[in-house]
Amino acid sequence: MLTKRIIPCLDIKNGRIVKGVNFLDIKDAGDPVELAKKYADTGADELVFLDISATEERRKTLIDLVRQVASTVNIPFTVGGGISSVEDVDILLRNGADKISINSSAVKNPDLINQIAAKYGSQCTVVAVDAKEINGEWMVHLVGGKVPTEIKLFDWAKEVEKRGAGEILFTSMNNDGTKDGFANEALGQLSDLINIPIIASGGGGTKQHFAEAFTIGKADAALAASVFHYNEIAIPDLKQFLKQQNIEIRI
Repeated sequence: MLTKRIIPCLDIKNGRIVKGVNFLDIKDAGDPVELAKKYADTGADELVFLDISATEERRKTLIDLVRQVASTVNIPFTVGGGISSVEDVDILLRNGADKISINSSAVKNPDLINQIAAKYGSQCTVVAVDAKEINGEWMVHLVGGKVPTEIKLFDWAKEVEKRGAGEILFTSMNNDGTKDGFANEALGQLSDLINIPIIASGGGGTKQHFAEAFTIGKADAALAASVFHYNEIAIPDLKQFLKQQNIEIRI
């Protein structure tokens, strides 16, 4: 059985880590290079860096910052935000990213998934999906959750897998920043529907929430931000707790 992964997320705006609730009310949460090193040193399995305003501001990801973070960590490092071409991916990989994450650009140009997977491999290609439950239906949103679409989460997940993505990073906008638990029902449905790994994002507030994402939600990895940034949950403590719940985890 594959071990489950714990992934801190660095949401970046203006070169700083930020965190909000339901994608709103953004607050400063620290220096990305310092926190990245801390997470790598304390047992995080991977790290995700999302330049959350790159798409909205119509600019590329912060390359210098990516390079600085990559030079301080020795764990797999995924970068997303403002990626709209194979050339963008090439620059990020040459500056230290191990995987890239595309979101809005994948919806606007689904062939980009095929192109990235064909050139760099599925293992490098993560598609992030921000979705909101509206009247019982999970709908995909773009540009940091600001732009609703008519695309249904489960339809899009199937297409993303078919086009060669190696992993889906699913963020529930309803749960994001609430610390009330992950969207386990939707996660479970996704897990039953597709065969590529799913990273659960949005709502982690307690150690038990992580356990439920892995058991009820059947997620392959769980991503969180503020509980790690503000020292509410220490990654070594979380991993010990999960191990005690008989969840396969790398200590």
